[in-house]
Amino acid sequence: MLFPTVSPAEKRLALRQALSSGRLLQFPGSWSPLVSMAIEEQGFDGVYISGSVLSNDLGYPDIGLTTLTEVAQRGRQIARTTKLPSIIDIDTGFGEPMSASRSVQEMIEMGLAGCHLEDQVNPKRCGHLDGKAIVSRDDMVRKITAAAHGKQLDANFLLIARTDSRATEGLAKAVDRAKAYIDAGADCIFIEALENEAEFAAFRKAIPSPLLANMTEFGKSKLLTFDQLSGLGYNIVIYPVTTFRLAMKATVDGLGEIKSKGTQEGLLGKMQHRKDLYALSRYEAYNTLDQGIFNFRIK
Repeated sequence: MLFPTVSPAEKRLALRQALSSGRLLQFPGSWSPLVSMAIEEQGFDGVYISGSVLSNDLGYPDIGLTTLTEVAQRGRQIARTTKLPSIIDIDTGFGEPMSASRSVQEMIEMGLAGCHLEDQVNPKRCGHLDGKAIVSRDDMVRKITAAAHGKQLDANFLLIARTDSRATEGLAKAVDRAKAYIDAGADCIFIEALENEAEFAAFRKAIPSPLLANMTEFGKSKLLTFDQLSGLGYNIVIYPVTTFRLAMKATVDGLGEIKSKGTQEGLLGKMQHRKDLYALSRYEAYNTLDQGIFNFRIK
């Protein structure tokens, strides 16, 4: 109850085993510990923690303003409540190569199963915006090498190298970078902002290592289905901002109705019922620890 019965090390091992199965793993985005519990309840394979969402939830744009401490602590909170493995976005690694190594070790200690590190220049920006700048391939190779060294705490930790080079250098150069990143110690490649199914297929053909696909809304990439990505041979698909966008749209719409109508009565059918929230948070199960906690009926 208070903690899942699966340890962080077991989650990391489970992710490695699932990756070797050859099936496509679905990782919806979570921005709350309770959302992680809902993702598990719905039968998904894992939890994804978006740097963009963490920034936005703090009221910042996605330009690298969050700190290692903020991301690590929030990552632990979001990952802790589920048996599923969690992958977290660490942007550009919070500094130069040595900082990237430390960042990986922090994520391991905080119970994460993997992270991705990107080759943008800091301050970075959303991967689906124009005007991105990326570091040299050699600079990113040094950072990945250092980050891989940080995995000495647990070799099963999944180090994912993200490249934003498709938009700035083209697909062929992105392939070259991906190969160099794998040689430097990355376990998986996340190529950002591919534009169509043909590009996803071409990248898969060129890179034999595990690949992550980003299915974010309103971006440059076409939203491919699970069957399409599975057929192309991708290994992980993330839906990084979906739950956050759903929640924010419902929240803003609901606030507007309360303001205009003076009551939330008309919104009740759009809300999660209290009994469902209590079930998700396992309210009744805590009665085994303290008989005075759950001594009521939910109507």
